[in-house]
Amino acid sequence: MKSLKELYRIGTGPSSSHTMAPRMAAEQFRQRHPDAAKYQVTLFGSLAATGRGHLTDIVLAEVFQPASLEITWIPEKELSLHPNGMHFGAFTAEGKQIDHWEVYSIGGGALQEAGETATTSEIYNLNSMDAILQRSAETGESCWEYVSSCEGEEIYPFLREIWEAMSASIERGLNHVGVLPGGLGVGRKAQAFFRKASLYGPDFKRNGVLWAYALAVSEENASAGIIVTAPTCGASGVLPAVLRYLQESLDCSTEDILRALATAGLIGNLVKYNASISGAEVGCQGEIGTACAMAAAAATQLHGGTVRQIEYAAEMGLEHHLGLTCDPVNGLVQIPCIERNAHAATRALSCCHFALLAGGDHIITFDEITKVMKATGQALPSLYRETAGGGIAQAYRQRNQH
Repeated sequence: MKSLKELYRIGTGPSSSHTMAPRMAAEQFRQRHPDAAKYQVTLFGSLAATGRGHLTDIVLAEVFQPASLEITWIPEKELSLHPNGMHFGAFTAEGKQIDHWEVYSIGGGALQEAGETATTSEIYNLNSMDAILQRSAETGESCWEYVSSCEGEEIYPFLREIWEAMSASIERGLNHVGVLPGGLGVGRKAQAFFRKASLYGPDFKRNGVLWAYALAVSEENASAGIIVTAPTCGASGVLPAVLRYLQESLDCSTEDILRALATAGLIGNLVKYNASISGAEVGCQGEIGTACAMAAAAATQLHGGTVRQIEYAAEMGLEHHLGLTCDPVNGLVQIPCIERNAHAATRALSCCHFALLAGGDHIITFDEITKVMKATGQALPSLYRETAGGGIAQAYRQRNQH
């Protein structure tokens, strides 16, 4: 598995696959050919189907301006490696092609070239939770200590930067009001939730504050604000919300939070390596489900749980999102994406509490549920894998046609 620096990425929303990665690819291609007179970008599959709603065309235009840019959308065709495929072309003023590049947005803001192996730059020698649990039984190491042994202590300044960016996105989201862009008329709710939460009893207040934090980040993401992929833009509100809530309610130190981020990142890395965190490839279970698993693991660690309990909490976070479709209305990361972040945050805490009460013993392992998630995602029709062709997106279109 690769470094957590390849999982947690600070960038602008609304989509790691459709916004962050295409921008990165366009910047790399333009650096190769800065003097080209014309550029062409062809988007395939999910990138083409929901690219406009995810602002793909806008970020591409920003990178290539003032040069001429032609964008072609081919939603009905998927390239061989991944549903999010792109072709870049650079041309002279006379129309002669200088270069052609095929590259894929594989989830979480990551890129992979055609022919590139997924083993590039791996720094973790163990790629399964079972192997990590076995190591822990032999050495006594916790999950975050395994991360330290692979990444080195220099990972913690990076995680501090990640936590600061997450915290800033919560603060901005709590202070912003109004209607989100995109034409759906979705209003920001984070500030109202946060203020109303203090009016109710402890249980209602807990959920209200947790939801407010998750909504704050997700609404920032939907308005192209700066967020952290955890593991994606669309699921970026879950982990920060849970960590912020527990930092306040358990009086956790910053070092506690950074170690929890390390453990959460390890869970996200395992899913990314053994399955997928791309909504276009496996549906929203790979995004929100993974985010819930990451947050559940982090929460269990902060509550003093054992490595086995951390594994159990993460397993439940993923298991109970199996089959979740990715069907964004109008291709926007708003409906149902924003609410899903809030509900996944509360589920992450529930998984944590369940694992602590159960003691960690269970039958289906995290590795097994990760394989099941991948198989389930591959079995989902493309209508339910970020193409906005079916599900909630289709229901909204049909209602507005009448």
